[in-house]
Amino acid sequence: MKYMKNTEFDIVVVGGGAAGLLASGLVSHSGLRVALLEKNNVVGRKLSITGKGRCNVTNNTTPEEVIRNTATNGKFLYSSIFGFTPEDAMSFFQSLGVELKTERGRRVFPASDKAGDVVAALRHFTISSGTKLFNTTATSIEVSNEAVLSVLTSDGVFNAENVILCTGGMSYPGTGSTGDGYRMAAALGHRIVTPMPSLVPLEENGGLCRRMQGLSLKNVRMSVFDKNHRKIYQEQGELMFTHFGLSGPLVLSASAHLKNYKESSYYVSIDLKPALDEKKLDARILRDFSKFANRDAVNAISELVPHSMIHVILDLAEISPITKTNSITKMQRHNLLKILKDFRISIKGPRPISEAVITSGGIDVKEINPKTMESRIVHGLFFAGEIIDVDAYTGGYNLQIAWSTAYAAASAIIGGQNR
Repeated sequence: MKYMKNTEFDIVVVGGGAAGLLASGLVSHSGLRVALLEKNNVVGRKLSITGKGRCNVTNNTTPEEVIRNTATNGKFLYSSIFGFTPEDAMSFFQSLGVELKTERGRRVFPASDKAGDVVAALRHFTISSGTKLFNTTATSIEVSNEAVLSVLTSDGVFNAENVILCTGGMSYPGTGSTGDGYRMAAALGHRIVTPMPSLVPLEENGGLCRRMQGLSLKNVRMSVFDKNHRKIYQEQGELMFTHFGLSGPLVLSASAHLKNYKESSYYVSIDLKPALDEKKLDARILRDFSKFANRDAVNAISELVPHSMIHVILDLAEISPITKTNSITKMQRHNLLKILKDFRISIKGPRPISEAVITSGGIDVKEINPKTMESRIVHGLFFAGEIIDVDAYTGGYNLQIAWSTAYAAASAIIGGQNR
């Protein structure tokens, strides 16, 4: 869209992702003049790939549960989550014609399983409400007397008394999340909590995982411990071995708890047989040894673990693959039992932030009014979505945070204009 070098608006929203689309649509729907600035040639690029292209819109749960599932600064979200709840989010999208369904773990998806339907509905809502969309890159925010004056872009100046920064974090930089909002906020005096990857695969120390790369395990129990052997995470579900370490739903959720790699080291313990206690598992091992009497050890545990794990398990238990079952000592059997209940992987650290689902870190919440999302440093500057130092576990919680913080910011601006 063509525009004059200096353009007047009531509000400028920077970033056409989940939070930016909702916020700009809500504000323009109230009758205010809104400019939405997006540096990509399309809006909602990251939103279109969330949930493996299906878009986990929210979680069909209570506001309290959303806050409990927020790993960082959950209490900060109290007002905004209660102001725009998961039920509100579902009702909103259904009002736009997006039919929804709830799946395992109360995860809410579009019935079509197409993230593009969510993006298209949001874009239509935003544009039809009157928002003017500009394909340009915001470079800085001008301030006068500690209040917003304008937004400078690569193509011109947008004058406005209110700005909402919705530029996301630094995960998936190919979608446009490259830390622009952090730089603009820092230039205005905001403290940026160091961005770190969250909901991200983990790299191992050593090469155990590499030997089993491509193998997925379901219904295993994974626990994570710090260097002092304190358990900091435990859940049952699915994970995958890769050439670099571990991935899969359990691992992504666990990564949200691993914040202090500089001060601590971590290891993962996988219970390969969570349905069996040690006594029952030992009886199972003895039955298999009897079933494969006088056969090689590789045969004896072939029904206990997947094929690609057999040699790894035997090596750790110090059992030669060609050892006959009737030659396996009591100590070796004990080792095998312990490994099946406590298969350990030493963690080197997370994969790069570019591979993370979300970013942990961002604008310090102490410098944001939790009721309005307005900066405590610059009047008229608001934040919404991943740019704020809040992050949650998988399950639709992070998108709910985007919706709720965007709603809070939009409502504050609408209310301020109407006073």
